[in-house]
Amino acid sequence: MTAPQFKQLRRAYGFDEVAIVPGEVSLNPELVELGLDVGDHHFDIPFMASAMDAVVDPSFAIEMHQCGGLATLNLEGVWARYDDPDSLLQEVASASRDESTSILQNAYQRPIREDLVARRIQEIKEGGAIASVAVTPMNTKRFAPLVQEAGADILVVQSTVTTARHESTSLEGLRFEKLLDSIHIPVIVGNTVGFNATLEIMRTGVAGVLVGVGPGAACTSREVLGIGVPQVTATIDCAAARDFYYRESGRYVPIITDGGIRTGGDVCKCVAAGADGVMMGSPFAATTEAPGRGYHWGMATPHANLPRGVRVQVGVRTTLQKTLFGPTSRTDGTENLVGALRTAMAMCGAHNPREFQQAEMVIAPAIKTEGKIYQFAQADT
Repeated sequence: MTAPQFKQLRRAYGFDEVAIVPGEVSLNPELVELGLDVGDHHFDIPFMASAMDAVVDPSFAIEMHQCGGLATLNLEGVWARYDDPDSLLQEVASASRDESTSILQNAYQRPIREDLVARRIQEIKEGGAIASVAVTPMNTKRFAPLVQEAGADILVVQSTVTTARHESTSLEGLRFEKLLDSIHIPVIVGNTVGFNATLEIMRTGVAGVLVGVGPGAACTSREVLGIGVPQVTATIDCAAARDFYYRESGRYVPIITDGGIRTGGDVCKCVAAGADGVMMGSPFAATTEAPGRGYHWGMATPHANLPRGVRVQVGVRTTLQKTLFGPTSRTDGTENLVGALRTAMAMCGAHNPREFQQAEMVIAPAIKTEGKIYQFAQADT
């Protein structure tokens, strides 16, 4: 008899299952240089805010720019459908959890207005910020020329899973090579989790790749569809594709780990695993500058037929400044994320993120529980 062939599974790791090993040389944190380059744009800190309606409005994008990072506005959300979505956001915040999804589904039935697309970009630009905007692949060919004409600096093409090769019933689907020939601003594409898919996307000429399928606090794709790869493993695999492509082409394409990042430790593990930057939603949704009133929902939450997200309550408990830079009295790692990254890099002797990407990591399922019995006991009282 022929031996049966069984599907083989490999182990994949998330943030709570790994740890960063300190280096043989350490630095003063002030010697650490942070930064992220996307096309010709340089950002002082490698932090991006997710293109979600409860996180980024034009005002938040301006504030994030002033902090040295980048916020991306969702051009398929309420900001491009309503002149003033304030009352809608209040309605979503006031609804029960069960009611909130149907309210969002109904709200997103209103058509996207091209005049609002241009107006939101202009509002960000008038505030002196780099205008980064996001669309899904299905709407990219329609909106890309308008986005460029309106003065956007960066276009993000984002969906749950994005690949360079896609079959559809249309005469010709979205091809990134043709898109990049037609517009002349950097294009970031996401999301991916694997070596081959990431490599193929990079070969089309994109300026950055987002990494992560389903890890976000407001995303339910993993429950609804069963797809995804834990973020540490996904980042390692996509970083390998970036490095392979760099050796092949001489062009360095940054990868940005997107989703599931809660604390400074998570940020540090992303970069040590190979990320050039991080994209976060929930930590920013909890700031006073965010428009969601302490609530947060994913881009796929309002889907008319198969919602893959949920409204979550994160509360309004901090500011953008404290989240990024402190000072803080919180001991849970949710504030001063930039300071946490600088300190971890210094402990590993890394002068910059690319050096930190070489830090040793270990599988450590007890990293958050070892010796913490008193903390757990006090948390339960």
